[in-house]
Amino acid sequence: MPSAVIANFYYDKVKAALRVIFTTGAVYEYINVPEVEYLGMSNSFSKGTYFNRHIKNRFRFKKIK
Repeated sequence: MPSAVIANFYYDKVKAALRVIFTTGAVYEYINVPEVEYLGMSNSFSKGTYFNRHIKNRFRFKKIK
């Protein structure tokens, strides 16, 4: 299901980094995110809800754009 908040997201296994592109155009990279969290978000019905419950405020991040 498309998300109203998240346009797309990518995972870098080597860096354990989750890059999230929001519908606003903002891009953030979340650091030291376990692959299981990426897989959980990929398989979730609501990407935004999963992100808010499992990623946001749990992992360090940096704003890319």
